[in-house]
Amino acid sequence: MKYCSISEAAAKFNIPESTLRYYEKKGLLPLIERDAAGRRLFSEDQISLLGTVICLKNTHMPINHIKQYIDWVLEGDSTIALRLAMMQHHKQAVLAEISLMTESLTGIDYKINRYTHRDNKGE
Repeated sequence: MKYCSISEAAAKFNIPESTLRYYEKKGLLPLIERDAAGRRLFSEDQISLLGTVICLKNTHMPINHIKQYIDWVLEGDSTIALRLAMMQHHKQAVLAEISLMTESLTGIDYKINRYTHRDNKGE
């Protein structure tokens, strides 16, 4: 199995090494192996899991929910229904946020249009 260092993992996802250490401390990256000098080694499975953690974090899932998801992954196939329900619920939350952002963007575009045309009445 191929492993990468913490710096390689951080570079792959364009995040600071401190973020990886934080994720590990919070239990989001369980079972990280270490070399003889105590340096973290990220397996291909760990990199895949890290990608999922980052995806969930980027879509504003709270850390404690991500931790619950990771715990269920570690428990195995008996938790697939729970994980599916969590992902379905999270998808709905993300879609609602996208809708709100899209609506808000319309308001921003309106202001940009007004400023571009120097029609600043009614601010």
